[in-house]
Amino acid sequence: MDDWTDVAAAADILPGSFRRLDLNGVAVAVFNIDGHYYAIEDVCSHEAETLSGGPLNSLEISCPRHAARFSLRTGEALSPPACEPITIFPVRVEEGRVQVRDHRFD
Repeated sequence: MDDWTDVAAAADILPGSFRRLDLNGVAVAVFNIDGHYYAIEDVCSHEAETLSGGPLNSLEISCPRHAARFSLRTGEALSPPACEPITIFPVRVEEGRVQVRDHRFD
């Protein structure tokens, strides 16, 4: 499967910011960290809280509810109370557009 979904123009997602989208019924957040893009399922694996509202620290995001930390690169849970990873999605920039691919059904 090679279906990519347009998120936004790369210039519209400034470093340190993010965009949310619905990707086949899944809330996804795409982050620009120093010009590199990372896409995660926008929900904490511990208690279904939206992650994109939490603080960013380099390539980590913290859940705003209980401060569980996750890697934007791998989805790995980095601190309790979360112990399960979050889903990450492939991201590319094609003709100046940030795109995400839903690989869950490959």
